[in-house]
Amino acid sequence: MRLALFTDSFAPQQNGVSRTLERLVRETEIRGGAACVFTVDDPRAPRSRNGHVHRTASVALPHDPEIRISLPSAGALLPAVAEFAPSLVHAATPFGVGLAGRRVARLAGIPFVTSYHASFAAYTRYYRLGALAAPAWRYLRWFHNASRRTFCPTMAAQRELRDRGFRRLALWGRGVDTARFSPSFRSRAMRLRVGVDDDTIVVAYVGRIAREKGIESLLGAMGCLRHLRSDLVFAFAGDGPYLEHCRTVAPGRAIFLGRLEGEALSAFYSSADIAVFPSSTDTFGDVLVEAMASGLPVVAADCASTREIVGATGTYHAPDDVSQLSNAILSLVVNAPRRRALGRAARIRSSLFGWGAVFDDLFTEYESALAGRDPVRLPSPGMRRSGAFSHAPR
Repeated sequence: MRLALFTDSFAPQQNGVSRTLERLVRETEIRGGAACVFTVDDPRAPRSRNGHVHRTASVALPHDPEIRISLPSAGALLPAVAEFAPSLVHAATPFGVGLAGRRVARLAGIPFVTSYHASFAAYTRYYRLGALAAPAWRYLRWFHNASRRTFCPTMAAQRELRDRGFRRLALWGRGVDTARFSPSFRSRAMRLRVGVDDDTIVVAYVGRIAREKGIESLLGAMGCLRHLRSDLVFAFAGDGPYLEHCRTVAPGRAIFLGRLEGEALSAFYSSADIAVFPSSTDTFGDVLVEAMASGLPVVAADCASTREIVGATGTYHAPDDVSQLSNAILSLVVNAPRRRALGRAARIRSSLFGWGAVFDDLFTEYESALAGRDPVRLPSPGMRRSGAFSHAPR
């Protein structure tokens, strides 16, 4: 396998898409193949030339420097692609660099696959862009249906795309390292860093701090709960364009630690008592399985993809419903036995999300696509033997 990966999101960006694609590159090499990444430039990227990562000129969005926009021409990229001689082109984003990858694959006659990472329908609803939805869906169908596979992270995402006329859909799930994320990392030092004692209940939010992540509803729930429980603290790990706003207006006891990585992130998860995930725009919340592996019950927005992952080990609220979110958090705060039981169940469930099986299934689909065969249509990667989705909606 010689994989040419085209994406507008890659390291040093820190988000679920970039981390998944970094893992894909490593896994390709571990399995004896080679990968070459075509992506945007970034001032934080190493200055030394890396023959496996080709960067194109880009500009940052004014309101969010983490997101960079690039419009490379296929002709400018063709020499580097020809030098690498890929057997497969994988476009992970439908605009910018990903769009150039589609054109490159067509011009060079290289088999082409795509992956779907963002819930476009949820974004248009969230930002009230309904008038743009129909033409945007037409564009996305045009982009993805040119590929031999469109990889979806959940069965829920597959159903959504199939209903909208997308073809040749396959599943590419996500996993979690249960050695890195574990209750064993619970740390008195981390709880002291958060400023709490053993009797305090910590509700943790991990991830990008942006409006589309349901942060406003979380701030509203914090306001509802601040007068009810003096033993409750909300702790945030992550950064984003909404961070300073949250620092300014967050009601009650709240602490913002910025981006955490490595053992600090592992300790942050396991030193909390509840995880909260108010987003309804994620196709697969990596932080969900990380929190579950850390032994935390999750309070999450009630979306098909999230239920598919969390199952019966969490509690749910209607997206952007402050009252339901407040009550869901409170139900776990006041019931310690249930909170701990759900946390234990979450840890067990997380063991079903194995990265090895995820990539076994992905590379099976890669080989099938190269051979011109239809999708294998396996159950969810890593869980086909376990019944992990027994609580998923049908």
